[in-house]
Amino acid sequence: MRRFNNTLHHSKGFVLVGFSEWPKLEMVVFVAISIFYIMTLLGNSAIIILSRLDPRLHTPMYFFLANLSFLDLCYTTSTVPQMLVNIQSHQRNISYGGCIAQLFIFLGLGSTECVLLSVMAFDRYVAICQPLHYSVIMHSRLCQQLAAVAWVTGFSNSLVQTVLTFLLPRCGQYQVENFFCEVPAMLQLSCVDTWINEVEMYAAVVVIKVIPVGLILFSYINIVRSVVRIQSSEGRKKAFNTCGSHLLVVVMFYGSAISGYAYMAPKNNSAKLKGKLLALFYGLVTPMLNPLIYTLRNKDVKEAVKKLLGRELEQGWNMA
Repeated sequence: MRRFNNTLHHSKGFVLVGFSEWPKLEMVVFVAISIFYIMTLLGNSAIIILSRLDPRLHTPMYFFLANLSFLDLCYTTSTVPQMLVNIQSHQRNISYGGCIAQLFIFLGLGSTECVLLSVMAFDRYVAICQPLHYSVIMHSRLCQQLAAVAWVTGFSNSLVQTVLTFLLPRCGQYQVENFFCEVPAMLQLSCVDTWINEVEMYAAVVVIKVIPVGLILFSYINIVRSVVRIQSSEGRKKAFNTCGSHLLVVVMFYGSAISGYAYMAPKNNSAKLKGKLLALFYGLVTPMLNPLIYTLRNKDVKEAVKKLLGRELEQGWNMA
């Protein structure tokens, strides 16, 4: 009971320190974040709209890509608006309930993306290694089930970690060393030994990140074996382009997310800044780059964009 009361003692909220220790950097960060956020909204919304409107994109690959784009929209929106308001108004407070909601949603979406990227790798594996059976294996019901597994797994992990994190007593500490509420930053506020939470967190990293990475590697090892057997150079190029986009997204997301754990308990200002920049990268930059990567390297998406723009121009001329 004492532990529970200590936890709720500062229920008025927390202070998100963000980049306040570097005031000259804040306006640069504000402008950069604003631009990245607008590009994220436009790019991911375009992917979702195209995948719905163009019949050629009604395939498992684009179904999962639309899920990823929707996820990235929610992922950035869970933190960025609050971040921009805090920088602009210099009011860095977030309510207790708001912090819980932000941590739960952000962690849930991040965990979901980890699993979803492994599902997308499996889709490419079936498409390239089992092309004759692709439509039979990757039917719409299985795609929906795989997507549901990704979402349920991600938010189940988030629920467990959120509850364990906010049960820890903080003994008056309420300054969060980040620009949003996340597990490593919240664990630093605790006034008791957090080794159980850290063990649980690293176990979750194994389940949510390491195992999916292993599945992705397994898929791509088999993909490479199949691609080198393709006689046509055009066929090999198409296969590598399709998989290359996904692999680049995987490397960016997992690389930055896993690297962030190296700065879980920063010892100096330099380590703090690196940790925050890494969090900014996987929380905003990666979701912004995802649509660009898939669009620039994908002929089907380019043609769908041209078709949609051509249709809009034609309608505009007819109305004129």
